[in-house]
Amino acid sequence: MGLSWKERVFIALLGIAAASGLTMLILILVKATDVFLPADTKFGIVFDAGSSHTSLFVYQWPANKEKDTGVVSQALTCQIEGPGIASYTSDPTQAGESLKGCLEEALALIPQTQHQETPTFLGATAGMRLLSQKNSSQARDILAAVSQTLSNSPVDFWGAKILAGQDEGAFGWITINYVLGMLLKYSSGQWILPEERTLVGALDLGGASTQISFAPQGPILDQSTQATFRLYGANYSIYTHSYLCFGRDQVLTRLLAKLAQNSSLVRHPCYHSGYLATLPLAPLHESPCVHTTDSLNLTQNLTVEGIGNPGECVAALRSLFNFSSCEDQEDCAFNGVYQPPVHGQFYAFSNFYYTFDFLNLTSRQPLHIVNDTVWKFCQKPWKLVEASYPGQERWLRDYCASGMYILVLLLEGYKFREENWPSIQFQKQAGGVDIGWTLGYMLNLTGMIPAEALTQWRAQSYSIWMAGVVFAVLTLVAILGAAAVQLFWTQD
Repeated sequence: MGLSWKERVFIALLGIAAASGLTMLILILVKATDVFLPADTKFGIVFDAGSSHTSLFVYQWPANKEKDTGVVSQALTCQIEGPGIASYTSDPTQAGESLKGCLEEALALIPQTQHQETPTFLGATAGMRLLSQKNSSQARDILAAVSQTLSNSPVDFWGAKILAGQDEGAFGWITINYVLGMLLKYSSGQWILPEERTLVGALDLGGASTQISFAPQGPILDQSTQATFRLYGANYSIYTHSYLCFGRDQVLTRLLAKLAQNSSLVRHPCYHSGYLATLPLAPLHESPCVHTTDSLNLTQNLTVEGIGNPGECVAALRSLFNFSSCEDQEDCAFNGVYQPPVHGQFYAFSNFYYTFDFLNLTSRQPLHIVNDTVWKFCQKPWKLVEASYPGQERWLRDYCASGMYILVLLLEGYKFREENWPSIQFQKQAGGVDIGWTLGYMLNLTGMIPAEALTQWRAQSYSIWMAGVVFAVLTLVAILGAAAVQLFWTQD
């Protein structure tokens, strides 16, 4: 015997109620998943094309930004094999090829579905600034070669350019203050602006340039040395200046060239006694930082003999500065450059750190101990130095000159004094992040990267809500209908 029409209607209404209720439950679960799953992670790649080498950094940040800026952390660092890209003047395509190994390593880390939306940028610093001065067409060819390599990669390529020295200094300042929690900190389950902030200065010593950046106590009187930006809802104004030709490698080259002006036999006061080497003269004069006279015979060789005299070494290094242009001027560093008095704590990184780390001077020792350590190292015979540091021959002869140069630059150039010397920390990393301009650049960049589209999220939320209402009404109608059929059924 078949089912009556009432039984069929009753079963159909119960089926509709069950299907509608199940659909509504699924929508609720979908919405809950949308709320409780962690935000998507975004990635960015920055190449730091320095004068002596290139490094790649991968940064990551949650898609939901804090006050329009990404909360960025370092996910990967990769040292690219070979010299800096400015060295590839004879074969620019090799500059692009050199990037591929580290780029593949970065892409292996980033989910493939996000490759095409990963912003990628190459910033070249003082090495390419110098090449651009010397031969602008060679610099353009190299930038074109690296741009072609990165454009052909499955990333969102934002360009390759030569960074201005001021940008390099300002981004380094952002990096340090960010990782130290001066710009943003996590408290009571949320990211907030710190109430009491002691902003930290940045001292960067590269191969071809050096930068100083800090927030002075008073107003900045020379607008060309001022950098302003907005991060995490707050405005910042800092002093920053970059000195081209005052990086570690260029200073050592300029020093040797100056000592070799009048003779092919150089008695070098910053090289250890007993050091002896024959060097070609021509490479010293390839740099735009070195003044070359027509009378020089660049085909000859130099005989360089170390004499290990710290006093003469300091005097020779001082001759590379123009201190007289700042005599009797309080707001002046050297070479006639405006600088307000240094203020607050400073982090010294790059070659500041590498030199002082070699000399075991990164523990905030008093100035007299630092000075005494460098002088005693310079007075060691070359044979003793070689025996004490096996496997470090490449830079070994230059640590004396580098240490002395740092002291001259910081004390006589930037005007640090014995009383505020302890305010300088020599560090490679802070908060597990390499200190340099690249993270600061990425933080600034994330202010321009769109967050997850809020309007799309609202549209999705509204659609899900409306669908839920419809299915809830259907469920209610079906249940009421089934109840009515049941009522008529029992009355019969």
